[in-house]
Amino acid sequence: MTSDNRQGSAAYLLGICFVASLGGFLFGYDTAIISGCNTFLQAQFRLNAAGLGWAASSALLGTIVGCLMAGFFSDRVGRKKTLLLAAGFLTISAIGSMLPPLFLLKPAGFPWFASDPATAFNFLIVARIIGGFGVGITASVAPVYIAELTLPRNRGRMVSIYQLSITLGILLAFLVDWLVLTSAGKAAGVVSAGAAPGFWRWAFVHELWRGMFGTEIPVAALFFLLLLLTPESPRWLVARGREPEAMAVLARIGGREQADAEMRDIRKVLGEQEGGLKELLKPRLRIPLRIGILLPMFSHLSGIAAIMYFAPNILNEALHNVQSSFLGALLVGLVNSAFTFVAIGRIDRFGRRPLLLVGVTGAMLSLAGVGIAFAVGSKLVIVPLLCYVACFAFSYGPIVWTILGEIFPTRIRGAAGALGSLSLMITGFLITLTNPVLIKSITPAGTFFVYAGLSLPAIWFIWRYIPETKGRTLEDIERSWTERREEGL
Repeated sequence: MTSDNRQGSAAYLLGICFVASLGGFLFGYDTAIISGCNTFLQAQFRLNAAGLGWAASSALLGTIVGCLMAGFFSDRVGRKKTLLLAAGFLTISAIGSMLPPLFLLKPAGFPWFASDPATAFNFLIVARIIGGFGVGITASVAPVYIAELTLPRNRGRMVSIYQLSITLGILLAFLVDWLVLTSAGKAAGVVSAGAAPGFWRWAFVHELWRGMFGTEIPVAALFFLLLLLTPESPRWLVARGREPEAMAVLARIGGREQADAEMRDIRKVLGEQEGGLKELLKPRLRIPLRIGILLPMFSHLSGIAAIMYFAPNILNEALHNVQSSFLGALLVGLVNSAFTFVAIGRIDRFGRRPLLLVGVTGAMLSLAGVGIAFAVGSKLVIVPLLCYVACFAFSYGPIVWTILGEIFPTRIRGAAGALGSLSLMITGFLITLTNPVLIKSITPAGTFFVYAGLSLPAIWFIWRYIPETKGRTLEDIERSWTERREEGL
């Protein structure tokens, strides 16, 4: 399609969505890259189960703060500037995570200070928390930003690109971990006798967890640079009285006729809004508030964060082979990405509700299957684990972000979406922090039975509260809450 004002440009919109989704890619990459580092971090810093859980979950603690920051900045300075802030945090974190000042063998001529293990570990934790700031901001703002730019007929598909980016980030991180480990071979994590190594051998062989973290640096820097080329959200611009700028963006995306229709609808609905988070407490928004908090919470109570952060560790409990465990983690990433494509192809055809109900039911049964496999000592635990990942990938994975970007009023969409992301991140932090302790105290089987049990109430909640939003404008969805309230629903 051409990019004039009559027709709009699908390529332009796709490019914007791609850039925004790089934040999701970094979210997934940061989540999974540490799964390959865990064994080596545990050895170098002499971590117990609680310490390992803290190393992995510290980034998620940062995401909680990031969500709060997103809620403050997104509706005040705009979606684009808030995403730029996130990209800066992610770049700083990637560099800092690579350089904690504790060395098995410091590389020759490397200009960096050395420290005791406790100081170095705290350095790593701070760097991970800063990355969490960026992830929390991105998770809160990027789906809202994409939803506000996209036409109703393909909004579900476009927002799902964000989740696809998360899964591709996870997949690439698992692949990088496996490649780095395979390349290092038997020398991985071992100090060789002789002279101090060069930087490459130090980062990718002796202390290969540093190289794993460092591979995130170029992607984070690229995210920042490409964001400079993207426009601001037209709905945010209208809410700030900058209609000519908003009209230019809408016309370039959907054409002049579509832009005129959207602008009329946006003006009308904005005129009915009061603004401020206090609007969320109004009776007509009780259901979207409930959905925005509980649906993300249920998604992480199923244990997905722990599985992605500790995939090799979990699989090693059954396989007792590090190389096979890393390969199994890579397979988890492949299935995760493949079934996200399924969601992208079906979300605007089948709708949100059916995919959620089928996927979450399948996830609950699969988690029970993982528990049974561990209980009987089967090495086929990978089979129900992959079934769980597949079910999550075509349901919770993309649809939580889609719904968070759809159900709230424009004036508070950024802050309200951040509230939903905050719920998700707090739950993910608690699940990840406690996973190594649970596995040690109640066994892997007991841990997965707990996750299966926590998934049961989610099925009832989805059936009772989640509306179908496919094909509807954001303004129409917003008006429906008032209608439901008037009808006593």
